[in-house]
Formats: sequence, structure tokens, C-alpha cells
Amino acid sequence: MSQRLIAQLQAIVGPAFVLTRPGDLLCYTSDGSIAEAASLPLAVVLPASTDEIAAVLQLASASRTPVVSRGAGSGLAGGAVASAGALVLALTRLNRIQELNPGGMFARVEAGVITGELQAQAEALGLCYPPDPSSLTVSTIGGNIACNAGGPRCIKYGVTADYVLGLTAVLADGAVLCLGGQLSRQSPDAGLIQLLVGSEGTLAVITEAVLRLVPGPAARRTALAVFAQVEDACTCVEQIMASGILPAGLELMDDTTINTVEDYLALGLPRDAGALLLMLADGAPEAVADEAEAMAALARACGASRVEVARDEAQEAALWRARRSVSPSLARLRPNKLGEDICVPVPRVAATVRAIKQISQQHGLPIPVFGHAGDGNLHPNILFDRRNPAEYARVWPAAEAIFRLALNMGGTLSGEHGIGTLKRAFIAEALGQDVVAASLAVKHAFDPLGILNPGKVFEDLPASTARQ
Repeated sequence: MSQRLIAQLQAIVGPAFVLTRPGDLLCYTSDGSIAEAASLPLAVVLPASTDEIAAVLQLASASRTPVVSRGAGSGLAGGAVASAGALVLALTRLNRIQELNPGGMFARVEAGVITGELQAQAEALGLCYPPDPSSLTVSTIGGNIACNAGGPRCIKYGVTADYVLGLTAVLADGAVLCLGGQLSRQSPDAGLIQLLVGSEGTLAVITEAVLRLVPGPAARRTALAVFAQVEDACTCVEQIMASGILPAGLELMDDTTINTVEDYLALGLPRDAGALLLMLADGAPEAVADEAEAMAALARACGASRVEVARDEAQEAALWRARRSVSPSLARLRPNKLGEDICVPVPRVAATVRAIKQISQQHGLPIPVFGHAGDGNLHPNILFDRRNPAEYARVWPAAEAIFRLALNMGGTLSGEHGIGTLKRAFIAEALGQDVVAASLAVKHAFDPLGILNPGKVFEDLPASTARQ
């Protein structure tokens, strides 16, 4: 049966685009997290169009074969890791920017388009696509939509969901949905679009998107504030957000991240600092100047030992390069990491950071903290060496402590990485059984056989339910 299915898949996408060799399949058993598949998938299929994806899903539905859709594999929650016996639907060949429309202020793109490439092409036309995850040079639009990605600019501009005007998506049985368009906010199916955003491939396979663009800011200014204590930096975040200023970015880096980035890039960051804040203002030149100075004044009032405004574009680029380099720089401390993205109310950021430092001490693991502090989205990264069994054994208890801390602070398990497999055990505690039941009912309506990304976000549907 498997050989017949593979032959049928080859007939749809071409023999070169159906991978079955173990060495090829192994590449799809992990992502950017520590999650790993228990076994190899049945095959990896690389389609080039929505029609090919629809044909693949028709076969999968008829044969009850699980399907895991995947972009660049840069996810941090195990959401795109292959399931045993599944077909992995790799969407990287759907990489065309089909239309950039300055007059209509939208872009029409395929799911495999790299986020940074869309941003660059939009900026060349004086436009901006605001969602900017740190993985923007590799992550795809489809993956961003699946996890509702954000980034530093989300504090002012919002997350991916705020920019999705239309979607083309394929259901589990191969039916193709064309939702929304250039004016989806006035469209009756706008709610259905938002239902698919953030669904992590469990409801449908997103193949194309119409995305809202905005005018590029006329001016921007980044200021760096240096604090002796991370708590003072967190207090400053709270003060800025309570002041009425809406920064374009407000990023926190603690002492560990400062030093690992400085080891990595040698940018001249202050090694003796307890924390840094990157404060970005953008918009009209006069407003930018006023907001940057107001944030600088608040930083000084909160105890900043030094506040510097970037002198030019080169220095500003270096500061943001430092922020985007945090994650790769952490490998200098430990070869492995579990990168989390809890979100808590802004007034509780300082208390949350203090508690994470205590969890780090209790479990004997480095846990640097950085993230989009302006909206309470923190990225505690648990660092470890997988070759050390005793150290590795402490990782998950530390992660559980952080998840429970977020919930106790009135926060969420994830701000932008998704739930995947790594946080699934906490979803009922986070949402409540009634919400989980309602969510599973939606899942069953979209995917009655339970073949789309099984085992992700929620527990698998019971076989008796899936076949009714």
C-alpha cells in the first residue's frame, strides 16, 4: 500500500520531489526546537502548486495517511516535526511573490516565500510588511501564519494575524478554500481567515496569502539604555508603556545575552550591565524625535546608567543585529537550548524575570531572558548540553516551572512560537476543559479523520471520534 501511494504521489509532483531515502527523511524529523520525531516519516513531498497539494491531500484522506505541512523548519515548538508514518508536505517550492501592489497596499504571496525577502521587496517600493520574527531571513510566510508570528515591531504594529487579508487553503479532503482578498475586513469570511491563522497546520494547509502592507516610516531612531539591574529595565518598560508612548520596538536583553552577543559579534556592548533596553521610535520625523527623547528621559528616571541614541543608520543596524543575534550567540554557553516565549502582563514582567532567575538557580541551568518586553513577550532560553545526562534531565522540569509561572502570572504559554508538541501537556491547564472541547469540535469539523498534523497542539482525536 505504501509503495502504491508513493507511486501516486510521484505521478502528482514528479519523482524528484518525493523523498523516501532515510538520509533525506531524517532532515524532517526535527525543527529549531529540541523536539524530535520518534521515527521517520513515510515520505516527504515537495509540491509546487495549490492544485498539487489538493491532489496529495485527496490521496492522504483516501488512505488515512497523516500529513504534516512544513515551511523552513525554523519553528521552536515542534509543530512541524514529522509524525510516524506521515507524509511531510514541504512547501518550500511555493516561493513566489505573485504581486506587490503599492496602490492597493497589499502583497499576494505563496506560503514558501521567505519573510525577509517580502520585507525587502516591499521596502524597495516605500512600503512595509511589519511582522519581523528574529528568524525572518529563513522563516516562511506560511509558517508565520501557522504560528501567528510577531517580532520586535509587534508592540506597535501587531502580529501576523493583523496583516492577513486573504488565504488560499486546502482542507484535509483536498477541497480548496479561497478566503477574503484585498478587503477581507469587510468580507463575510474574515472570521474564518482568522480561525486558520495560528492553527499550526491542524485545520488546513495554507498555500497562498494576501497580506496588508503599510507605508514605510519616514524616520526612525533607536536608543540604547544600560541598566545595572534587570529589574530596573523591566520597571522602565512598564513606565514607558504607561506613559502613552507607543514604541515601534522595546527589546530587553539580560546580562547573559549581552555577554554572549558581545563574544559573538564584538560590537562594544557593556559587559558589566545587568540589562539593556533597545527603544525604537518611528514615524514622522518630529514625532520620532520627541518620542525618542521621552523614552530616554524615562530610562534615566528608572536608573539607567547610560542612554545613547544611535548616531546613524550603521550604528542603529548594529544594535538591531545584536538583538537578532541573541539566539545563535547562546551556543557559546551550551550547545543546546530550549527557547521559550511566554507572555505575561506588562506590570508583571519584572516579577516574572526575577522568578525565572530563581528557576535557573533551582535547576542549575543557565536561563538567559530576552524578548519583546513592551508587550510582555519574554524569551527565556534554557541552555544545556545534551551529552550530559544529568543536565539534560533537568531541562524539562525547568521548562514546566516556567510554563506554570507564566500561567500563574496571568499570562500565556506562547506569544508567537506556537504550542506544537512541547507545550501540549499544559494546554488544558491554560485554556480550561471547555475551551479545549470547543477547539476539538472545530478540529473535527475541519479534519474529521484527524490526519492534519496529528499530535500537535491538542491530543489526537480518539479513533472512534475520528471515524464517525
